[in-house]
Amino acid sequence: MSEQAADVTRLDHEGDDEYEHHGGFPKYEPVTPGPDWARFVDGMRTLQDLAVSVDAPDDVLAAAADQVEKLAELLGPHVAPEGRSPAGRTIELPGRGSLLLPPWNIEKFGPDGVRSTGMFRRYHLGGNGAAHGGTLPLLFDDLMGMIVHAYGRPISRTAYLHVDYRAITPLNTTLAIEGKVDRVDGRKTYITARLTHGETLLAECEALMLVLLPGQP
Repeated sequence: MSEQAADVTRLDHEGDDEYEHHGGFPKYEPVTPGPDWARFVDGMRTLQDLAVSVDAPDDVLAAAADQVEKLAELLGPHVAPEGRSPAGRTIELPGRGSLLLPPWNIEKFGPDGVRSTGMFRRYHLGGNGAAHGGTLPLLFDDLMGMIVHAYGRPISRTAYLHVDYRAITPLNTTLAIEGKVDRVDGRKTYITARLTHGETLLAECEALMLVLLPGQP
């Protein structure tokens, strides 16, 4: 993890009533779980890739389904409330340790913008070797949330997210995404971002993030 990415864990809004209580969100604290969490998440990502790519005989699928059911039974008693699981809060892991997010790593995090690098895997396939078009808004939307946080704005929701697709986004290729706040107008935060492969622009995004009012979910 880069020095800039480490700043994510040091960003402190403690005592800032406006930041912490708009919308009544649970307070998310970065965590560093034991080494088995990283191994677990990596294994689950591999299973996601396999789940959308295998064409196995019935006996193999039956055995796999048995194992999946046993795994669900093992993990079921340990479900935690929102904001308590390490998923999404393990800053040093790709995708912050969340299977929802593509496995990207934060390289830059500050008021002047956020940058991440990573790749889309087989799980994200749309067709003909390209990432599914719907995965790009997910990647951009997550970036927008980090940009708002890095800029020091109160908790916000996405009001709109406009993505322009400029080139095919490949799988299993290291890409970069970067964005910054363009301007602030009251509760509104306007942000732009770009997804690139080297010098090639793959997609660009404009977003409006809206600060929540007290009590808004």
